[in-house]
Amino acid sequence: MNFSTITHWPKIALVTPCFRHAHFLEATIDSVLSQGYPNLEYVIVDGGSDDGTIEVIRKYERHLHWWCSESDDGHYDAVNKGFRHTTGDIMAWINSDDIHFPWTLRTVGSIFGALSEVSWISSLQQMRIDYHGLCIGSERMAGFSRAAFADGCYVPNPGFRTRFLGFIQQESSFWRRSLWEAVGASIRTDFSLAGDFDLWARFYQHADLFGITSPLAGFRLTEHQRSSQAEAYRSQAIASLAETMGPEVDAVPRHPQQTRSCLGVFRRRVGRRFTGRRIVRTNCDRPDGGWKIEEHEFRCRPTRSS
Repeated sequence: MNFSTITHWPKIALVTPCFRHAHFLEATIDSVLSQGYPNLEYVIVDGGSDDGTIEVIRKYERHLHWWCSESDDGHYDAVNKGFRHTTGDIMAWINSDDIHFPWTLRTVGSIFGALSEVSWISSLQQMRIDYHGLCIGSERMAGFSRAAFADGCYVPNPGFRTRFLGFIQQESSFWRRSLWEAVGASIRTDFSLAGDFDLWARFYQHADLFGITSPLAGFRLTEHQRSSQAEAYRSQAIASLAETMGPEVDAVPRHPQQTRSCLGVFRRRVGRRFTGRRIVRTNCDRPDGGWKIEEHEFRCRPTRSS
């Protein structure tokens, strides 16, 4: 696949929700627009900021498909609102303090254009950036599988993390509109912190998640960010998992005080094998390089307690 010969890039609908993030927003916008992806619907939904956010948005207004600045009912309501103003075949959202990389959208577009059986992807190589936008590390995910998801391996277990494989990184996840419509075309806002996890749980009812080895986004670490509310996120994720996966869910503790009683179960599950599917690049040193799908086996190995 020679990128220079691709005549039709799938339309990507990308939404950035924001509220009082003027300090970081321009870096996010620039990371998206500077890629020069030829078929992009970029939408920004601001919650009515008064910190200079509107001035930043207006600076890039001519490059946006749509934007607004008005009160809303929270983060996920803003994302839903943004998607309602798009028509793109491929969808994703990136928050107003995270960034994409120069290759992100072309990588995504070429994968979805080449592999019709793929409905949903996320990166196995997750990057972290600091307050100033400097890369401070990465985490390599072992893999993704429905069985591991139902087993609670993407839900953090405080103090005892032998089953935790890591998060499905929201800013690195892209999906087809057909999958979005299959789950009701919305993020459920009653999961105020774990709406992304609940969306993944509902996606898994219809399609497998494919991992790719290329990093697609950088998650910025800042003070007082939503992701710092780990226990509340975990509780909501567990509730979503129990509701959507039902009898497939293995023994995941419902409350922190239950963790001790489940240690025996966890220890028996350490080393469990899962089979995932990932997308890899072929003929990397040639103009006709492409993509292929392969199955791979991975384990839920012990990790260091935080």
